Amino acid sequence: MPATADLACPDLTRLFEAIDHCVLVHDARTKDILWANPAARTALGFTLDELKPLKAPDMSSNAAQYARHIGVAWLQRAADEGRSRIEWCYRSKTGTDILSEALAKRVELSAGPVVMVQFRDIAEEKATRRDLTRTEARLQAFLRNLDEGIVVLDDDGRIVFAGESAGILLDRDPDAMLGTDFTEFLAADSSAVLRDVLKDTSRGGRPTDTRYRLSVPDGAGGGPDRWFAARCQYIDIENDLRGLLLLFHDITDTVHTEEEHRRDAQYLNHLARYNAMGDMAMAIAHEVSQPIAAAHNFVAGALGRIGDTPEPGSLRWGLDHATRQLGRATTILSSLRAYVVRLEDAKQSADLNDIVADCAYFVDVRARAHQVAVRWERTEADLPVSCEKVLIGQVVMNLAFNALEEMARWPDEPGEVTIATRRDADCAEVEVRDTGGGLPASSDGRIFDGVFTSKGNGHGIGLALSHRIITRHGGEIEAFPNSPRGTVFRFRLPLRGAAGAGGPGS
Repeated sequence: MPATADLACPDLTRLFEAIDHCVLVHDARTKDILWANPAARTALGFTLDELKPLKAPDMSSNAAQYARHIGVAWLQRAADEGRSRIEWCYRSKTGTDILSEALAKRVELSAGPVVMVQFRDIAEEKATRRDLTRTEARLQAFLRNLDEGIVVLDDDGRIVFAGESAGILLDRDPDAMLGTDFTEFLAADSSAVLRDVLKDTSRGGRPTDTRYRLSVPDGAGGGPDRWFAARCQYIDIENDLRGLLLLFHDITDTVHTEEEHRRDAQYLNHLARYNAMGDMAMAIAHEVSQPIAAAHNFVAGALGRIGDTPEPGSLRWGLDHATRQLGRATTILSSLRAYVVRLEDAKQSADLNDIVADCAYFVDVRARAHQVAVRWERTEADLPVSCEKVLIGQVVMNLAFNALEEMARWPDEPGEVTIATRRDADCAEVEVRDTGGGLPASSDGRIFDGVFTSKGNGHGIGLALSHRIITRHGGEIEAFPNSPRGTVFRFRLPLRGAAGAGGPGS
């Protein structure tokens, strides 16, 4: 390969003509075209002989910014200063505009100075730039109006990018946040939580979700502390922006709503407990007085026999019966105490059969008062559930008492109330059947809404409470007609260990 200095003039010409950039050579003084390379001749559609006599208006756009005097001044600047750059729109022989970036340079030749112009078509590039500018403007507008804050954190949790929406949510200048440890904005109880989430967010892995409490300046968002939900994911954008992308939005109102729901649930527990106590009080008021009165009579009789110096056997008989009646009263009071436990500690594992059995005494008392027969059909299978025993017992008694009261409305009709338990797949069931008047047609869709009641003096709260208790335990409750007459109420709870099993709030 010969050195450059050894290249012959024809070789230099061939190399020059092989350049892809368009080249025009102008006389430095007259600005006439002296020569054009093949790329320029192809782009403009003129032969060299056609180009030489042309002036600027003959080969430029008609737009005002491409007027002849502007083009001449540009070439003159290059002749005087050595080089000059401009954006110029040439026009081809067919009338096609060619938006170009043009560089004019003064070159000293043996015959005198010339101005060599190199230009290239930048129409597509300009269109791309316009698209990018438009897209960036839209993106900036979207980011400004997002409800979500956007920050990017480095591996130490420091902010390397903060969007305008983040500054709005945090009431801080986004630029002033750069370099700041993001966890410094968090309340103390949330800082460690977020650090663990950032640590566990792997590169290329799935996004990680969390929530945390942010301490923001007074006046931002209506208070000093706000709750946010966040999604964290590692990003690496063309080696330009790399780190942990954190998208967060304000969920303070949602958290407050959840707290209200928890308070509602606590009130439900309170209401259910005292509703149950009210049901039992009616039974206890009547039942406790009987064994105590009987015990009093037995003791009085025993004391009377002591005065007559009776045989020891008869004295023991009286005291034994008195003790037995007092034991009965103790049993009743023990049942009452079991229902007055604090419900916050009442969630436990239990067998649904045992819960129904614990209710049997009170149901039987109410049944005798209404002179209604009760048939118990408890399954031999284990029915392990996780629940609050008092609440589930209240549901059983509420459904049973409703059935007994319905049957009491039909004293001349033979019938009974049946209370059954069974195991069905992954669920434990309790079913209460009566043979009363059945559900009225108007009850459709309203049986558990807190409004429906078939009793003249009823308020419907019992069924609404029962529905809320069962659904909070992950179960279902339903009512449908019995055959040939009456109503069936049935509720199901997931067996412990089955999918979806759990107590309230699970």
